[in-house]
Amino acid sequence: MKTQLKLIAATAAIVASSSACSTAQSKSDDAVAAAAAELQQSQAVAYHPIRPYNKTLNPRQKEYPNHLGFNDLHIQAVRHLPGGEKDARKLHHVVHHHCKGYADGTFVCLMFHSGMKDQDKPIGFEYIIPTSMFEQLPEEEKKYWHYHKVEVPLAKATFPDMTAEEAAKVLPAINETYGKVIYFQQPDDKLPLGQPYILDVHSMPAVD
Repeated sequence: MKTQLKLIAATAAIVASSSACSTAQSKSDDAVAAAAAELQQSQAVAYHPIRPYNKTLNPRQKEYPNHLGFNDLHIQAVRHLPGGEKDARKLHHVVHHHCKGYADGTFVCLMFHSGMKDQDKPIGFEYIIPTSMFEQLPEEEKKYWHYHKVEVPLAKATFPDMTAEEAAKVLPAINETYGKVIYFQQPDDKLPLGQPYILDVHSMPAVD
């Protein structure tokens, strides 16, 4: 916090002294550079989360420092990769959902088809809402959502950061939610080309 205040104060000094002589400006620039370097160094030493972990959904408090709070819940599931309705390899491919829970009872899950190491990029996300919210959606919209009580077993979903006993306690709540999967990139593309699209999870074949 002290380092951040130093950086803010130094930046404010530059704005306040914009009409001052070049010597004073140079000193302010040096102060900003020094504060920025100090902040960068402190962040490199250790990662300090700005919000508490969800101890129920992430009992082991797994730390993924590169995804800004999307560590409340980790789900792995098949039948979630684009092209899976035609390609058995993609149908069985495990997609990692790294989810953040919100105070309104919703979740947003970043979706990774390659794990979640430092250089892995999400190719889409799943928006999850409780049944009460789903029931209020327009009828035309409901077709884009899948019921997790049906989908969880079909997708062979697992909760790798929990024990079997812990997952059994959470599963009833997960079952009473609906998900909408939106992709902005095909898994084989290096860039998000074309239009984002909704994955029709209902159309995916069953897996053995």
